[in-house]
Amino acid sequence: MSRAEGPVEIRTATAADEPALTAIDLRTRSTAVTPAPDPEPGFALFDGRARPEETLIATVGGEPAGLIAIARPTELESHRHVFEVIDMAVAPEHQRRGVGRALLAAAAEMAATHGGRRLTLRVLDSNPGARALYEGCGFEVEGVLRGEFLLDGAYVDDVLMARGLSAELERLGSP
Repeated sequence: MSRAEGPVEIRTATAADEPALTAIDLRTRSTAVTPAPDPEPGFALFDGRARPEETLIATVGGEPAGLIAIARPTELESHRHVFEVIDMAVAPEHQRRGVGRALLAAAAEMAATHGGRRLTLRVLDSNPGARALYEGCGFEVEGVLRGEFLLDGAYVDDVLMARGLSAELERLGSP
């Protein structure tokens, strides 16, 4: 796939975006980035936990370049201030060009707009590029589940990261 040029634009996904977003998600899957097995044939991104209204799409030159999906981790009222990144993928030809950073910033704003005060995520220790991106966007390591996954014959740590959303709340004028 060619790499389109231009600014990164972010918008909320629609059901019509599903084929392009599913293709990006499938192209970026490997045991370095997810412990989940490859999905069954016919997999569609919005068939699982991700929903269009909680998914943001990044485009560059009108071409889909990446996605990020957030959700509340539980239905508990006492947990409604927390949002979790449940999926993030940037097409290989758009990686290291600001797309991931723009998606994370937009997700933080979306979570803050919906009452979020914390944004969390999990990343495999075998994915140092993603960890560096998250740290550069204000996420901090809050825990490490040592040897949580056995991937390709090696035990891999699951790193729990989070960031506060107070800056987004202040910018949006919320308490």
